[in-house]
Amino acid sequence: MNADIAEALRARGHRVTRARRAVWQALEDAAGHLTVEQLASRVRQHEPGVNTASVYRSLTLFSEFDLVRESRLGDDEAGRWELAHPDEHFHVVCEQCGEVDHHVGDLVEQVRDHLANGHGFRTVTVELTVTGRCERCA
Repeated sequence: MNADIAEALRARGHRVTRARRAVWQALEDAAGHLTVEQLASRVRQHEPGVNTASVYRSLTLFSEFDLVRESRLGDDEAGRWELAHPDEHFHVVCEQCGEVDHHVGDLVEQVRDHLANGHGFRTVTVELTVTGRCERCA
């Protein structure tokens, strides 16, 4: 487990448990977007005693500290979890193979500016998802 996450938990009065360590490590290793079920499966490969409820509790705690993000990447998709990233990263989802990728650019900032200048709306978080077909599936 990254020492920074352990320090972040302790600084906020939380214990560093086996389940929390395993969930964090699985998210770091995944470098992607996992459902709770996928995450729980990966966690149990290293910590068989960790149940799905513990995974949910860990994700909820990490989310409270803005360390992870949950995204809905399709109309009926289950939430997918990943390590937190800046809003400038937006999701590109292939509707055929399901691959999810991050793209960085100024599009999110353009949306923020448009909403602020054109509508007086101050954004807190931008969750932008673009669906289509990846290069392999196109």
